[in-house]
Order: sequence, then C-alpha cells, then structure tokens
Amino acid sequence: MAEVEPHLEPALPDRPNGGDGAATPKPSSISRGRMALLFTVMLVTAAGNTAMQSVMPSIGTALKVDDVWISLAYTWSALLWVICAPIWARRSDQRGRKAMMALGMTGFIVSMGLCGLFLWFGLVGLLSAFWTLLLFALARSLFGGFGSAAPPAVQAYVASRTARSERTQALSLIASSFGVGTVIGPALAPLMVFPFWGIGLTGPFISFTLIAVVALVVIKLRLPNDEPQFAARGQAYDAPYASGSSGAPNDRNYDDEEDDAPASAPGSSGLPTEAPPKLRWLDPRIRPWVITGLGSGHAQAMVLGISGFLVLDRLGLRDSPAEGTGPVGIVLMSGALATLLAQWGLIPRFNMGPRASTLSGVAVAAVGVVMLGFAQELQSIALGYSIASLGFGLARPGTTAGTSLAVSRAEQGQASGVVASVAGASFVFAPALGVGLYNFNEGFAFSLIVTICIAVLISGWRSLQSDAKLTSDSTSADQSSG
Repeated sequence: MAEVEPHLEPALPDRPNGGDGAATPKPSSISRGRMALLFTVMLVTAAGNTAMQSVMPSIGTALKVDDVWISLAYTWSALLWVICAPIWARRSDQRGRKAMMALGMTGFIVSMGLCGLFLWFGLVGLLSAFWTLLLFALARSLFGGFGSAAPPAVQAYVASRTARSERTQALSLIASSFGVGTVIGPALAPLMVFPFWGIGLTGPFISFTLIAVVALVVIKLRLPNDEPQFAARGQAYDAPYASGSSGAPNDRNYDDEEDDAPASAPGSSGLPTEAPPKLRWLDPRIRPWVITGLGSGHAQAMVLGISGFLVLDRLGLRDSPAEGTGPVGIVLMSGALATLLAQWGLIPRFNMGPRASTLSGVAVAAVGVVMLGFAQELQSIALGYSIASLGFGLARPGTTAGTSLAVSRAEQGQASGVVASVAGASFVFAPALGVGLYNFNEGFAFSLIVTICIAVLISGWRSLQSDAKLTSDSTSADQSSG
C-alpha cells in the first residue's frame, strides 16, 4: 500500500516587524526520492510523445496523406488539453496531486495504446487512410482530455513546496524532465521500429504504453498520498498549520503568509473556508506572462510541426519514409539536449529569473529559426533546431515561474492549470498552420515564426515584472490584482 505522507513540522521563520503572533512556516523541501517520482511522471509522457512525433512524418508518408493532415490530427487533443487542464488543476485541490497524476498517466496509457493499434490497422491495409487518421485523432484526444491531469498536479506539488527565490530552479528541474524525455524518446524510437509481427513504425507506441504502465504502478506504490487537509486553495500541504494568532494582522510582508492558514480554526467544525476566486487568463497579475507564453509557445509549436517534414524533404527521404525515423530522431534529440543545457545549465548557473530567462530565450530562439530556415544538410538542420530549442528551453520555464510567482500560494493549483492550458493552446492550430505555410512557401513560414519571436521579445520587455521583485522571499504573496 502507498505510504501516507508524514506530518512535517518545518522550522518557523522569525516574524518581521516585531509581531507577536506565530510565524508562518516556509514550504517544506521535496526529498530526492519524491522528486524522482515526479520527474518520472513527466519524463515518460514526454518520451512517449516525442517518440511518436519522430515516427509520425514517416507514418503519414507511408499512408500517402498530406503533411498538414498529420498535424491536424493533434488539434482536437490540444483543444481538449486547453479546456481540461484547469479543471483537473482545480480538481487536484480536492482530490490530491497523486490522484491526478495517476489519472493523467492512465489517460496517456490508453491513448498511446489505441493510437498504435489504429495506426497499425492503417499501415497493414485494414483501414483506409481517412479512417486511420480519424480514429487516431479520437484516441489521441484521450490524452488531451485525461492526460492533461498530470502536469498541472506535478507543477502545483512542486510550486507549493518551494520558496519564491527557489521556485524558478525547482520548476526548471521539473520542466527539464520533458527535456530528458525528448532525448530518450527520439533516441529509442528507431530501435522500437520492430521488423517482426508487422509492428514496424507502430513499435514506439506499443513500447511506451508498456513503460507507462510500469511507471503508473511505481507511482501508485511509492508516492505518498496527499489528500488535502486545507480548503481547496491551489496547494497540497504537508501538514495543517495553525495561525497561532487570534487576529488577522496586516503587517506581514513575507512569503504567502495568509496562504498557510488552515482550512478551519482549531476546534472548529473542520469545514473548509471559501476558495479563492477563479484565476483567469486575463487576470492583470498573470496577463503579461500568459501573452508571452502564448506567443513563444505558438512559435515553438510551429517549429516542431515543421521539423520532421523538413528533414524528410531536405534529405530526400520522401520515397523511403521508414529511413526517415533515424534522421528525424537525431534532430529532435539534438534539440532536446539543447533544452536540457538551458534548464539544467544556464538557468541555475546564471541564477536567471523569469524575466531574464524568458526574454533571452525568445531572442536566442529567433536566431535558431533563421539558421533552420537556411539549413540544407542534417548537421546544419540539427544545429539550427538545437539553437531554437535552447531558446525555447529558456523561455518556457521563465513563463511558468513568472506565472507562479505572480500569484499567491493559495492559487498555485489554478496557476498550474493556466500554464498547462497555455501550453496546450499553442498546439491547437500552430503545428498545422506551420506545416501548411511551409508547404506553401518555406521562406514565409520561417519569417512568420521569427516575427512572432521578435514581437514577444518587445512585448515582454515592456510588460514583464522585474526578477528582483518576483523572486524576493520577502515579497508579499498577496499580489496586486489591479
């Protein structure tokens, strides 16, 4: 049986301004073992998705369908992700993070298994290309609908247990699990194209379905339960904390003081207090981060959508699609390594805050996209894609941490849902748009992506809050809403 999460009693910081009430505890740190489990949730999902992305251009070519239809097959799933991620994020406030992680992994398992089955039917001639892609899109929608439960739960779990000054690095570590997955997925995908039993290009789907089943079992057995002991306020606490004060002092100016109050006062009926208002995308506190995340996310989604088909075209592999899995995997893997360099190397090494990370990221990404647009050989394609990925690898943790730091600790669950929705929104139409423009005119497609990056850079420079203000542990969590 799963271990129940222990009641932790972290040391209380001194109360500033001479207050005589009990001080509020800082969030407890996350053990390495638990962080490894959270890392695994994200890694398996990312590895499976990028393995799929590395073989889908070849599958589309084998099915003899236009490139844009392969990209559009993901649209419904991405749209469901946008809708469902905030719902699951709020649900995790009542049901706990572990339950939502398990639900997300289950959605991934069912979706990946059915996608592989339907594509196999199409490749062996049991289904027409039309029905194959239609059923694939429906199966993929299960990932958007239910797989979207896991990332917000993981992010909220981490955000609610780290100090403000450490949150960018902590969330960067979790985000880097996607990077590790995007290295592993493309690297393993060519090895999973099994030549026996007619499995062929659907091998990665079968393999990662089985891997995800193992990961789900480990999470169920090893990750402690975290049933919330507070009102549904966006975070799962380690233990209930009493305020220790009969009043509601207003002289506190340290991190998220009012978010650590228990759901009910000692001796009360135990009924939860009122939840905070729903956090909306246009909330003034997070609006600049949402706009920046949408812009950079759409640019990244367009690059990702184009990259596989670009490799097939510029290396002359359209007539032998099975041979394209390796080169596409090399390019995606190079980009993933660059993302890891950003998230494991540059951000912690230079102690980059959300604003610096975001703005430098989109600038670097624009340079990489320009190089990718002119690349003609595998090495230059991989280099251009890597530099673009380095930039996006800096920008994504920046917007994630910026959104988290802009709101109170009580709203972390909702903030994680917004972040997940923004990420999903970037993949609703952008990949198909990028591929469509690429097939129409390559130069126009890459020029549009660069223009988006430049627009995001200018907008972010003007509107994003300074790092010094966002990352200060003494900053009040009750951010201005006006």
